Amino acid sequence: MFGEISEAQRQAADAAPGVLTVDLAALAANYRLLCRQTGPARVAGVVKADAYGLGAARVAPALYAAGCRDFFIAQFGEALDLQPVLAADAQLYVLNGLQPGAEPRCAEAGIIPVLNSLEQLDNWSRLALARGVILPALLQFDTGMSRLGLSPEEVELLAESPVRLAGIKVLHVMSHLASADDPLSAQNAEQLVAMRRFAARFPGATPSFANSGGLFLDADYHGALVRPGIALYGGAPNLARPNPMQPVVRLDLRVIQTRTVPAGTRIGYGGTHVTRSERRLATLAAGYADGLPRSLSDRGAAYAGATRLPIVGRVSMDSLTVDVTALPPGALRLGSLVEMIGPHQTLDALASDAGTLSYEILTGLGARFHRLAR
Repeated sequence: MFGEISEAQRQAADAAPGVLTVDLAALAANYRLLCRQTGPARVAGVVKADAYGLGAARVAPALYAAGCRDFFIAQFGEALDLQPVLAADAQLYVLNGLQPGAEPRCAEAGIIPVLNSLEQLDNWSRLALARGVILPALLQFDTGMSRLGLSPEEVELLAESPVRLAGIKVLHVMSHLASADDPLSAQNAEQLVAMRRFAARFPGATPSFANSGGLFLDADYHGALVRPGIALYGGAPNLARPNPMQPVVRLDLRVIQTRTVPAGTRIGYGGTHVTRSERRLATLAAGYADGLPRSLSDRGAAYAGATRLPIVGRVSMDSLTVDVTALPPGALRLGSLVEMIGPHQTLDALASDAGTLSYEILTGLGARFHRLAR
């Protein structure tokens, strides 16, 4: 299943509890699809949290090769780590803005902060004036999520005191949609009204509004620069339509052991699962320490081809147990790989079984998996 890989890669894969494969061609195809969806707005790549756990040093250059020039990360340190792997014309934006004292290094690196508060804005302006330069920034408004950005009162205060923007070139005004994954949510329209009202107070800056879900709302939500994240990585951008994105991630887990147990056998911690008949079991070499939530216990599944292998008993830290009775005897053995994310079980399906979001599954996949990019 690995295709053309080196012997060293094969040995590393054999030693790991599982193999996480990132399809960079599918990633690029998703980027191009989103460009077609939102033109003429520019499409940025959100590569925060190490590109949602998939490796920003691989993902960002693949997006750059597909035409992306704007990259959003959450923390300033992430931007510093990513900058050396991208060409000079790539622009990095820091969603969380800057902590006090980081402003000089940010300016010297040519990285652009998102200013989320009047304090961050004042710090950035003070540096620009002290150096006699104009420094670029994005200005974020809180349009109803109550997370980051200027409050409505602060927006009005700033609009009435534009001197506070001295030395700052506001490239875009932005906000973040809280419910864009549900196109029927009334909150989307409420946030759009607020965004238009706030943006009108700063007519020189173009808006950046849509996230992955927002890209599939009306074009009024797009603005000049859109910021998809989960859709790039194959996650469903909204809950109402079939997922148009290509899968980017595959996760296969190693078998540690197989066994046959009689009826009445307790399985896993607490003995919460008791077999009602003779069953054949396989223990897989990954658990909640690897990002497979304990909530998958007696709910989730792995797959061998098209055959569903239900998880039985509690997910442990380093392992989980699946029922393989539906397979022919001997079909799985020590070292065999079974699918956890792939063509028979999507990222979103696994997240649904775990009672969580695709974002949490993706960003939580652990470092012990061997990672392949193709």
